Amino acid sequence: MNSNILIAENNEKRKLLDDDNKKLYEDMLLYIRLSYGKSQQESEEILMELLDHLLILQREGKDTAELFGEDPKRYADQIIEELPKTLTKKRMMLIFMGLFYFLGVSTFFNGFFHSILYYGFGKLEGSETYYLGTLTVISLVSIGIVFVVVYYVIRYLKWVCFKRINKVVDFGLTAVLFGIIPFSTFLALFYLVPDMGTTITVPVYSLMIIGGIFFALGTLLFKKS
Repeated sequence: MNSNILIAENNEKRKLLDDDNKKLYEDMLLYIRLSYGKSQQESEEILMELLDHLLILQREGKDTAELFGEDPKRYADQIIEELPKTLTKKRMMLIFMGLFYFLGVSTFFNGFFHSILYYGFGKLEGSETYYLGTLTVISLVSIGIVFVVVYYVIRYLKWVCFKRINKVVDFGLTAVLFGIIPFSTFLALFYLVPDMGTTITVPVYSLMIIGGIFFALGTLLFKKS
């Protein structure tokens, strides 16, 4: 059974858990799925086994400690250590998939909003001029920022597993760490990097086409991964 089928079956079976068991299991599920570089197939298989055992315990009215012990996080760490690593080729495909999705979404929406402002309201220009040197520097640094943010989002999500964090505090931390700080850095990047290199001018609507091509490449890699 492949991982996609296992995930779909897992989603259905989890509905049979009561609230407490569901919270504990979903923390376990998120913690294991966020483990970088581990085989998705093996991860989903072990998660399904845990769910089946937990459902049996629930039917028999037994404590979850019989399955996870007194420290579920430590139990999850032990499972992760035993999981095989993802193949390097597949890991590279996932990295490029994320890269294409980032370029696709950012380029498409840049073209989309510029087109609305120009064709709908007569604002801005109907074409954009880019300095290739500047564009290269901004793109490379932006991609680096995105990978750093994604890395720390994963670390943060793993950190909150098995904890009861106040929702207001959680929202505030998330907004500052993964919203305000990265957005401010992007803005500073656009203002601070000087113009350099050969110029190229393209109509704003073509940015949506370019974004669509990047997004299609990301989707292609997603289907192959």
